[in-house]
Amino acid sequence: MLKKTFSVVLGRSFPSTYSKKYASGLSLPAALLKDLFEHPFRLCIRPVLFLLLPSFLFYGCGTAPASRHVPAAGYPVGYTERGVASWYGPGFHGRKTANGETYDMHQLTAAHRTLPLGSVVQVRSLTSGRTVTVRVNDRGPFAKNRILDLSQAGAQTLGMIGTGTDQVEIRVTAYQGRPGAMGYLRVQVASFAEPANAQVLAGRLKSQYPDVRVEVVELAGGRRYRVHVGHFTSEQQAEAVARRLEAQFQVDPLVIRDDT
Repeated sequence: MLKKTFSVVLGRSFPSTYSKKYASGLSLPAALLKDLFEHPFRLCIRPVLFLLLPSFLFYGCGTAPASRHVPAAGYPVGYTERGVASWYGPGFHGRKTANGETYDMHQLTAAHRTLPLGSVVQVRSLTSGRTVTVRVNDRGPFAKNRILDLSQAGAQTLGMIGTGTDQVEIRVTAYQGRPGAMGYLRVQVASFAEPANAQVLAGRLKSQYPDVRVEVVELAGGRRYRVHVGHFTSEQQAEAVARRLEAQFQVDPLVIRDDT
């Protein structure tokens, strides 16, 4: 376990690959360069070529980029977003969610990277027209081209259990969380199985970015170490830094909300 100041949360994540160009400047032992990735969700399986540490590319299923609307006044109520939804179930059933609840795959809940916990979301399938209303109580999905992870019950209602993913539109219809408890936004740069690799990247980022931290995450596939930067109050600020990181390090950063 790392230092007590590091956060421990539950979540889902997807693979990172690493470039030889970046690896050549790290001077790490060969054993540490053979880092593992966070396993992708069920049906989205594709071969990944490991080129060692890193140009941190986060893969999901091949999909079009998500469409994000600027948050409306009174955010999160009225917020809309289009993109790909996936679902998670047996591997996480009974584990703690980001808001401290026990995940029950038979309840109508969902995970979102940035919506405040307690947001009530209507999810509409753009392929079938079916709708389901869920409550956000967890964080994810940790894949660039996905916007929502539904519980198994939510996925069943939309009829997407077999396909694993679906094109959806989400709309926040209510907020049942604590007033002012939305948390700050951070940019997730990369995720590692080995803490040494995460610490090396964090060290390089600290000279250029504020508030760099390594977050310890317990997943069904094992412990992972996620490198985060920043402490933002708006998605526009966080996404601007994410774009700069993407251009600078050839990464696919993710903007996430820190609920700690």
